[in-house]
Amino acid sequence: MLAHLAHHLLTALPTPLLPFIRDEFALDYTQSGWVVSAFSLAYGIGQIPAGVLADRLGARWLITIGICGVAVAGILVGLSQTYIMVLIFLALMGLAGGGYHPSASPLISASVEPEKRGRALGIHLIGGSGSFFLAPLIAATIATTSLGWRGSFIGLAIPTMVLGVVFYLLLGRRAGRVEVQQAATGQPEEKPSSPGYWRQLVAFLVLTVFTQAVIFSAISFITLFMVDHFKVSEETAAIFLAIIYSAGLWASPLGGYLSDRLGRVPVVLVASFITGPALYLLNRVPYGPYGIGIGALLLFVGMIMYIRAPAAEAYIIGRTSERTRSTILGIFYFSNMEMGAVLAPVMGRLIDRFGFYTSFNIAAAFIFVVALACSVFLWRSRN
Repeated sequence: MLAHLAHHLLTALPTPLLPFIRDEFALDYTQSGWVVSAFSLAYGIGQIPAGVLADRLGARWLITIGICGVAVAGILVGLSQTYIMVLIFLALMGLAGGGYHPSASPLISASVEPEKRGRALGIHLIGGSGSFFLAPLIAATIATTSLGWRGSFIGLAIPTMVLGVVFYLLLGRRAGRVEVQQAATGQPEEKPSSPGYWRQLVAFLVLTVFTQAVIFSAISFITLFMVDHFKVSEETAAIFLAIIYSAGLWASPLGGYLSDRLGRVPVVLVASFITGPALYLLNRVPYGPYGIGIGALLLFVGMIMYIRAPAAEAYIIGRTSERTRSTILGIFYFSNMEMGAVLAPVMGRLIDRFGFYTSFNIAAAFIFVVALACSVFLWRSRN
């Protein structure tokens, strides 16, 4: 949890700081989308080679690079003076951080019995959601001072670097011990047992990757949506973004628990079906007194995201061998990040041309159609 928190302290900053960056460089929505995509594209690309290296070299070095590497890149982002420099160093941050998730999730799954895997992965996600919750609040506070948005990147890079070194030392024995004991956990490797096995696996991956990517592209513009649609300040917009990620503090372990009890597929299917209506309501829910209306909806969106995440990870881990688990997870995270990164500027282009109302409706419709199509192959499957 703490390693996950450290890893995402800096990777969580582009979206909440987007209004500050946009104002300084006078960006439109499409250019603003590339600020998010520069990191995400590189982050996705880094997942596959990092996953392969984790299977061959072990998780310790990849987790360390995933924490300390983003700290170094975060300092460089904070020192950037042009829009292009920001994009380049955000991309460097993505490449450096690509090794964390393909390394951490297999270590966790190897430490528990298969029937508790979802809960363990859900608890791990508390750390990531905690950083996505705290980082916007801390970053917005720093950005409003004389240090600006650059001070947010540099200020959070320092504790991230310290934590990266600490975890390198802590994982010196523990990571190796867990990797050696993986076979002793009694985790059965799933084999294709029916002609529909691969159809179900592909349908599951399409559903989870597409849903995650569309949610990512929509959330990338939440701070700008709050500023431009509801006319709130940049600091207030960052607080509303934090509301989304606060759901992970409780929804992640809940999603893991439900997936252990009810099955991975049912949890992911239900979460996917209600994602579309949630995005559709973004245009219709009023701000309300003190922002209660839109705040409640954003909390609901966060709950959907984090209930689905541990179930998806547990499903994939349960269907891959221990020797290739990090590699397969790297491909999965690559697909998630790359599609999300591609869709972010597309969403920005839609907003530039049609506005938030139509763009969110299009996203909602696509998610519902994909969920309906994939459910045909997954309906009778549990895990």
